[in-house]
Amino acid sequence: MMSDNPEIKWLPNVEDKDYPAAQSYLGLLHTDAEVIGLVNKLKAAKVIQFKAKDIFRASGLSLLAVTNYHVAKDEKKIKEGTALSPLLLVRDVPNGKLVIADGYHRLCAVYAADEDALIPSKIV
Repeated sequence: MMSDNPEIKWLPNVEDKDYPAAQSYLGLLHTDAEVIGLVNKLKAAKVIQFKAKDIFRASGLSLLAVTNYHVAKDEKKIKEGTALSPLLLVRDVPNGKLVIADGYHRLCAVYAADEDALIPSKIV
């Protein structure tokens, strides 16, 4: 069975610029000390893969449309064959949710292309 889904390319590791972005977002949810600890753990974590649809379900977030500027930028990268940076994920065990510390727009673009796509991610 042939697939019409584009091949989604990934960088082997997270881009350095993604850690400060994750730190900024996590700073809204945690104390400074907790954020530093989470970001250090993310930096040390290995890249593993999860299906796009599973990340969405675990996060409880809504899918942004490809009309969103940042999602459209990532959709263009997928179509052009530009490799994307893996996601940075944090388990919020007390609330039973997954926090997308960085990569929400990439996730939305990938999901729009192929909800079953495996997404490289670091998770703590």
